[in-house]
Amino acid sequence: MILLEKATHPITGDVFVPGDKSISHRSIMFGALAEGTTEITGFLQSADCLSTIECFKKLGILIDHSIRPTNGVPTITVHGKGLHGLKASDSTLYTGNSGTTTRLMSGILAAQPFDSLITGDMSIEKRPMNRIITPLSMMGADISSVLGNDCAPLSIKGGKKLRGITYRNPIASAQVKSCILLAGLYADGETVVYEPALSRNHSEIMLASFGADVHNEVARDGSAAAILHPGMPLHGNKINVPGDISSAAYFIAAALIVPGSELLIRNVGINNTRCGILTVLKQMGADITLLNINESGEPRADILVKYSELHGNQNKKFEIGGKDIPTMIDELPMVAILAATGNFDTIIKDAAELKVKESDRIATVVENLTAMGCDIEATDDGMIIHGGKPLHGADIHTHNDHRLAMSFAIAALAAEGATRIMDDACVGISYPTFFKDLQNLL
Repeated sequence: MILLEKATHPITGDVFVPGDKSISHRSIMFGALAEGTTEITGFLQSADCLSTIECFKKLGILIDHSIRPTNGVPTITVHGKGLHGLKASDSTLYTGNSGTTTRLMSGILAAQPFDSLITGDMSIEKRPMNRIITPLSMMGADISSVLGNDCAPLSIKGGKKLRGITYRNPIASAQVKSCILLAGLYADGETVVYEPALSRNHSEIMLASFGADVHNEVARDGSAAAILHPGMPLHGNKINVPGDISSAAYFIAAALIVPGSELLIRNVGINNTRCGILTVLKQMGADITLLNINESGEPRADILVKYSELHGNQNKKFEIGGKDIPTMIDELPMVAILAATGNFDTIIKDAAELKVKESDRIATVVENLTAMGCDIEATDDGMIIHGGKPLHGADIHTHNDHRLAMSFAIAALAAEGATRIMDDACVGISYPTFFKDLQNLL
């Protein structure tokens, strides 16, 4: 349990946030499938990403940590064995709380000559896996839910020849898309994944840098396509992981809501499929400036944030939905809290995907903001926040959801009285040093 009080002075200075979780996962996976060594700096040392490392070690991949003697930078080296170099694990592959590990690895395992069993913690065993079972089965994979409930544990039988498919995913999901593309590396023809909007494209960017023939296109109907042609070997690479914008979001919010604040968040990834929060907050009146932009590989920049009084439109309303949602799905709990501190109404819609995250983030955000005095209501695909009511301290139940814990820690900075964050250890899933970094700024 962590106890927090309302901030009593501005938040100033600068901060580095840990490496991007999505990119860190993929750097291990693609490095394992590449020929030769892959060196990774900026890797996120969190529970989720360490789960990916442990799974690939079980599959016969040597992964070691070192400190570069020239500059003292921690480096992870993955000794890849190529697309066909994995070996069967002698035990169940355990992914912890990581949906990314579970879903992306399933695409790889579906093409292997050996059988696999993959599962995670109680949260993973409740998250929907039919969204990958269906397309992988269409490709010829033998994958099934052990309990018959379309959830993990997943049984994957090896030795199946995969075929390329064209798949229209009804939702924009980087995990589903990446799972299919990874299986497509082993398929007998072109694999195409269509989405209503372009989801995170870290897989496409990184796979291309490893040598895969993959790219994105916009279809005539406005949908997004990821297209992969198999047959190209992957080669070892050097990956420098930028800071995670999902982690930066908490400090962006802190600077926006604490009067007088001015904070510089350094080296943050600003991939346009991830930075919807910056676009939306600027539309709400946030004073946010990008500095030192570097667009080589995964784009990154320093983010300068100054205290701002957020606002809606002329009717004191603001709406978030449509194609903005996939670009900021993990930041929506934090955005809901920011909206609660403003004197306007905010509608978040088209976000039913929030229901199948580590918690039902529609229900849990509404539960905890209500406890803090906010006038908020849940909808089928989001929530409506009626701003203008002052927040007060409360006991925050995280439901072991790391994003709730960190979002409501920031809410505490604008709330009168004491706020207790229960079950705070869950931040280790994505940002183990979050509370320490936050305390250093207060």
